[in-house]
Amino acid sequence: MEMVSVKLIALQRKPVGVAASLLLRGLCLLFIFTDGFACPKTCHCTQKNGMTAVHCTSRNLDKIPSDLPEDTVSLLLDSNRITKIPNHAFKGLHRLQELDLSRNAIEVIDAGAFQGVAEGLRLLDLSSNHIHSVPKEAFSKLQAKIRLSNNPWHCECTLQEVLRELKLDPETVNEISCHTSVQEEYAGKPVIQVLDSGINFCNFHHKTTDVAMFVTMFGWFTMVITYVVYYVRHNQEDARRHLEYLKSLPSTQISKDFDTVSTVL
Repeated sequence: MEMVSVKLIALQRKPVGVAASLLLRGLCLLFIFTDGFACPKTCHCTQKNGMTAVHCTSRNLDKIPSDLPEDTVSLLLDSNRITKIPNHAFKGLHRLQELDLSRNAIEVIDAGAFQGVAEGLRLLDLSSNHIHSVPKEAFSKLQAKIRLSNNPWHCECTLQEVLRELKLDPETVNEISCHTSVQEEYAGKPVIQVLDSGINFCNFHHKTTDVAMFVTMFGWFTMVITYVVYYVRHNQEDARRHLEYLKSLPSTQISKDFDTVSTVL
């Protein structure tokens, strides 16, 4: 950028025409805005060896900037107020290798949050947020070393399946704890310690589902039996009333209607 400015000043000192000077300025601006270095106004960007690092630390951001340079390799969004990572949040950042989202207020991670950048990431930091669960699809194809410590995780089947597919940072893996759990006795314990002890939250989930299905089926069966009993008793009561009515009629009519009632019963 400085080199371009120096060349521009040097050329302006030469006796060039007005049209040539304007053309030169236009070419300079075109170079500036097409070199892939348009930095978000709330962040600070640096370049080294043709790679862009975007620093947005402690900028009071409540969402991920949408105008990030496409050649971003390192993106630091730590210590902000971001609450959600939506689908395609980093769309177009195909060179992204480092992503720091630690010390935010993230509660929701959409299934396609890292779509398009997951395969290229080398480090993903989600520590010290408010995450209690994530969809299994959110971390698919993720090869990065990931930090998930200091979040209020709810230990259940989905979390177990997610963690077994990830390459967790060994320095912070013991800081991933069960804030709550489908089995209360594991609340407050490190997730890895619980899983290494042989606990399978998915088995517990299946048992819970089976019990729920049994209770539901029993409820429906009870309702059907109750309806059948009510229907039979109701018909019997109607037949009894009709029979009493027939007894009050003259004998000729009674014999005809009595045969009809007998056939019904």
